[in-house]
Amino acid sequence: MALEPARLQVMPKPWGSTDLLPWNRADHDGAAIGEIWFQRRDPHAPEPVLLLKLLFTRETLSIQVHPDDDAARAMGLPRGKTEAWYVLSAEPGARVGVGLQSALTEAQLRAAIADGSIAEQIGWRKAAKGDVIFVPAGTIHAIGPGLVLAEIQQRSDTTFRLFDHGRDRELHIESGVAAAHAGPAAEQVPPQRLSNARTLLLASPFFALERFELAPGSLWDLRAGPETWLIVIAGEGRLGPLRIGIGEGCFMQAEIMRIAAGQAGLTCLVAYDATMPSSDLLRPLAANDAIALPGTAARRRPLLAATAGAPISFAEARP
Repeated sequence: MALEPARLQVMPKPWGSTDLLPWNRADHDGAAIGEIWFQRRDPHAPEPVLLLKLLFTRETLSIQVHPDDDAARAMGLPRGKTEAWYVLSAEPGARVGVGLQSALTEAQLRAAIADGSIAEQIGWRKAAKGDVIFVPAGTIHAIGPGLVLAEIQQRSDTTFRLFDHGRDRELHIESGVAAAHAGPAAEQVPPQRLSNARTLLLASPFFALERFELAPGSLWDLRAGPETWLIVIAGEGRLGPLRIGIGEGCFMQAEIMRIAAGQAGLTCLVAYDATMPSSDLLRPLAANDAIALPGTAARRRPLLAATAGAPISFAEARP
């Protein structure tokens, strides 16, 4: 059983930001911070299978790709890296790139990397607050400037940079080309409202991601079975004994935790190690906040983010 506040690990990046408000108020001595990793409180605790991050972009990130599980294990690594982004804020014109505009052969991909035209081949799309973007392993992708993202991913730091906009950093063209699915991204299933407090943002073979929107003063029980990460994105409240506000988070596993929303309500992202949403994840403790799952939602299997219509039971968790 575990319930602990997350330990924040700050990661300077050349494309990062010096203004992290309201997501982080620590003094970073003017350093450009690109990522904040949410870690377990004890550095010696068993390593989780998921990693929650905040990303802050003032420049365009490299065009990159991550290996899938099979490719990663062939390299002696424990797992690949599938990820998802939730847009917390976006400046006008901010965009992300997921997949390519059209399929390329290996030779065409290498040529596009060599002459830099891959930057125009990316499937760029506008990004807006509240967007959810699924990035399966093998998908060529990039993130533009002016964004704050919450990212949930398989716990892996294996990234193959294909193009870095002239920055003097190592590229990984051979490994990246081998890992890449050089074509358009698969169609993404839209978020699904599970109740008036829960929205399933996506379910994938590696994690489920939800948004909780809890009314001011409401009380709830969060029943975390598998590894679960939570981050507050609006409002404030109490999570068990912890008072928590915007940008703060916690780790839970095999734990029932009381949530008390503050006077402004409480909005959280919750990611957990399961392939489908748990019907028993969140329970109201006040009659006026009763949110029994609608019958249609309980009977209908939510579609996977990557492979729609897969026959997986409603609350199945990965072993």
